[in-house]
Amino acid sequence: MEEIDKIALLYLKDGQILSTLSKGKDTYYLPGGKREKSESDEQTLIRECKEELTIDIKKDTIKYYGTFKAQAHGKTKGIIVKMTCYMADFTGEIRQSSEIQEIRWLNYKDIDIVSPVDKLIFKDLYEKGILK
Repeated sequence: MEEIDKIALLYLKDGQILSTLSKGKDTYYLPGGKREKSESDEQTLIRECKEELTIDIKKDTIKYYGTFKAQAHGKTKGIIVKMTCYMADFTGEIRQSSEIQEIRWLNYKDIDIVSPVDKLIFKDLYEKGILK
């Protein structure tokens, strides 16, 4: 079984969660991405948020939320994505980078337009009353 190791930022405001649509994709994903060689979770989160959203994560505010596993969207059956999620504060204004087509605030009712692992995260946040 192959596992894709990804890190994600959970940024919620007014019961909505920030999500991104990468260029050429048809599914929304939480901001974040794959770990590079010897990066820590923290380093991956900081780099990916800078690359996708042009924001600077405040290192001392990073808090682990949870780890979720599901079939990887668009990949051969049996390829699993492991998404380790963090919440954090940041500086700067959220803006889409050249690799992002759209940034959008989603609610639980938008669950059908997100990846399988994001669906698990949405359900968890919804059940805890964090996502509306």
